[in-house]
Amino acid sequence: MVSTFIIALREGLEAALIVGILVAYIIKSDRRQLLLPLWSGVIAAIVTSLGLGAILSRTSGGLSNHATELFAGITSVVAVALVTWMVFWMKRSARFLKAQLHSKVDTALLTGPLALASAAFLAVIREGLETALFIYSNFKTVADTQSSAIGLLLGFAVAISLGYLIFKSSINLDLSKFFRYTGVALVIVAAGVLAYGVHEFQELAWLPGADSFAWDISSLIPADSIAGAVLGGSIGFDTSTSWLQLAIWAIYLVATLVPYLGKARAKAPTPA
Repeated sequence: MVSTFIIALREGLEAALIVGILVAYIIKSDRRQLLLPLWSGVIAAIVTSLGLGAILSRTSGGLSNHATELFAGITSVVAVALVTWMVFWMKRSARFLKAQLHSKVDTALLTGPLALASAAFLAVIREGLETALFIYSNFKTVADTQSSAIGLLLGFAVAISLGYLIFKSSINLDLSKFFRYTGVALVIVAAGVLAYGVHEFQELAWLPGADSFAWDISSLIPADSIAGAVLGGSIGFDTSTSWLQLAIWAIYLVATLVPYLGKARAKAPTPA
């Protein structure tokens, strides 16, 4: 529940802020007639993201055990790569995001409403596709999918509420600190997803050390117990972890958090 809440909160607020910036700029420039193509692009991006989630679930459900392990391992690695890229991109782009989005709206206006809808679609779809893939991979690592689904819904609800309050200037949230702290939390979640992917490749015998455990406390804390679900859903803790899983988990955390927590560069990033 904790991990899906963090994912939905972080990604949802990021998408909500992007939409809020676009809507505020259109209203401020007195071009309300452009809100319809804007919202059309946003809705199309949401539907596409939900479609990807449905495709991932249905595809994995019809696979053999061997193919399921391969599919889960690959999607875990891809999801971690995308999320890692995303947190670094947001770290670089946060201070320039509003100017970039305003520029995209101005450029799109020169070629008509369809271009604006496309700009809104592309701005939101990146967050949506990353969220769909990462949440799918995260769901594979937790034992209690029901509580994870609740965490997901709560995260989106809080994200949308915060986005609306920020848009209405009802609250003044330090977004720099928010994205910094949630970025760290996402990296920790991603480390657990990566360790799960390593486990799947070990089950396929593509990686060694499947039976060489750093610890195996599944008899004391079953994976489907409350304690196991909380640990797995928050920090990706697996009650039976191989030495290779532990090593890659630790290497990823150090290699990612050290540069992420370092000082951001001052120059403007290349527009995404």
